[in-house]
Amino acid sequence: MRQTKQYDEDFKQNAVELFLNSGKKMSHFAHELGVAPSTLRGWKNSYLEELNGTPERYAKNTTPAEMAQEIYKLKQENNSLKSQREILKKALGILTEEAPPSMPK
Repeated sequence: MRQTKQYDEDFKQNAVELFLNSGKKMSHFAHELGVAPSTLRGWKNSYLEELNGTPERYAKNTTPAEMAQEIYKLKQENNSLKSQREILKKALGILTEEAPPSMPK
């Protein structure tokens, strides 16, 4: 008798997100996870259905490659914004420092 594995929602969501970002074929990725491609496809479809309330670019007709490209661009933008924020924090710290008493005003 074959035992059916149960996966929690976090595992399923993480698996789908990794798959969408991997750019790999579903069958190959499912094999790496140790699940049937049909199982991963079901998880992906459920995940994308949950996104229906989000902007149209995340609709079901968006390919995983397009989603991966969008995620990559957003990660680049996020890193750039983090760098800019750190620079602004440092600048603010410098501008708000008290001048040493030996410096002329």
